Order: sequence, then C-alpha cells, then structure tokens
Amino acid sequence: MIFPYRVPRVLPLLVSALLAAACGGPWRDGYFNKGVNRLTQDEVTEKLGPPHTAKTPALGGDSIWTYRVPITERELSSLHFSGLSNATKQATSLLGKAGEGPKEILYCYRYTLTFNEQKVLKQWKREECVPGTREALLQNE
Repeated sequence: MIFPYRVPRVLPLLVSALLAAACGGPWRDGYFNKGVNRLTQDEVTEKLGPPHTAKTPALGGDSIWTYRVPITERELSSLHFSGLSNATKQATSLLGKAGEGPKEILYCYRYTLTFNEQKVLKQWKREECVPGTREALLQNE
C-alpha cells in the first residue's frame, strides 16, 4: 500500500500551508500588533500618512486617530481558514472565464488607533466602514 507512506510526507506540507493562510491578513494588522506600546504617532504618520481624523483632547488624555483603507478580498481571505474556501470558489469561477482577468473586490475598513499622552500606540482595532458589507457581497456571488 502506498497510501500510508504518503500521509506522513503530505501532512507537514498541508499543516504549513494552513498555518501560512491563518497567519496572513492585511499587513497593517501585523504592523499595529507589533507596534502596541512601541509605535509613536510620528512613526505611524511616516508609514501611513496623516490620519483621516484625529481627536486630541485639549485637557490631555488619549488621542484617537482613524484611517480608512481599501483592503482586497485576497488580503481578508487569508485571515481565516474559511478564506481557503473563498479562494477555491474564486479560482473555480476564474477557470470558466478565459481571457478575463480576475476582478479584485475592495472593501473599506477603518483602523482606529488610540495613542496615550506620550503619543505612543496604546491599542487599535479594524472594522468595516459599513458593517456587514463584505458578508452581503459574498452572499450575492
């Protein structure tokens, strides 16, 4: 039997591929995760430009910045294992459309960054600009 000998060889490759897919995602997520309690407002501005909105209290306290960014389906799909099925669905749909390039879907996401009084990143979060947009568009495919 050949099958029992193939499993040990294929399993590490499969596990590596799944881990790579799970660890992916928008580059900003990794940048902010590594930057909590380290990145300054100046460093973020240098990397991303000025924020779309900035709220700094006149009497001191945390500053809140927001950035609105387009993120592709490919970036988002690599965030979760469910992205593998989305990738498969996209690949299958592309096979039937010879000559046409893939149509990249862009979604609007808002990054909200909170900086302490020393202008160091305290926390961050990513949300859809309009909650539910991605799910609604994926259901309509």
